[in-house]
Amino acid sequence: PGFTAPEMTGKHSLKASVTSELVFQDCRIPKDRILPGVEGLKGPFSCLNNARYGISWGAVGAAQSCFSSAKEYALSRIQFDHPIASFQLVQNKLAWMLREITKGQLLAYHLGKKKDDGTWTSEQISLAKMNNVDMALEIARMARDIHGANGILDEYPIMRHMANLESVKTYEGTHDIHNLILGHHITGIQAFRREL
Repeated sequence: PGFTAPEMTGKHSLKASVTSELVFQDCRIPKDRILPGVEGLKGPFSCLNNARYGISWGAVGAAQSCFSSAKEYALSRIQFDHPIASFQLVQNKLAWMLREITKGQLLAYHLGKKKDDGTWTSEQISLAKMNNVDMALEIARMARDIHGANGILDEYPIMRHMANLESVKTYEGTHDIHNLILGHHITGIQAFRREL
């Protein structure tokens, strides 16, 4: 009693999973249901940090899917009697994509090692989530460009990943919030909690 989770409908992204609004109205939590050993927001923030870490890997996976699709398309699409993969600008885009994916993998892997060692920080987690989502979105856009007009067809995974990444960019903390977390870490000055 006091809790409902009505399903959100009409989504343009994240269609593979149910998304619900969490509504608490006069909701009472019995003492035996409270998380043990957790005070304040430490429990929820721990959950957020783990989710953000997972997102950093998920973004890499979306980027890899877009890259693979763009590479296959570029090798099979013939223009002027040659595959478009033979053109310098297409090769430049594919090389850039591979470079950025590799950097994203290394960032997520390094963060995973720090997680295992118990030495990761919320700033590092914010950096990985924000960087890898930005990278994946740019790769999705570039892959769509390589596919030309075909890039918007559901025959290819590009637009699905692009729409999902636009949502991922905002959940578990928007890019603006992650920038403020990093800005505070860099300068020692909090820009998001100021006395007026």
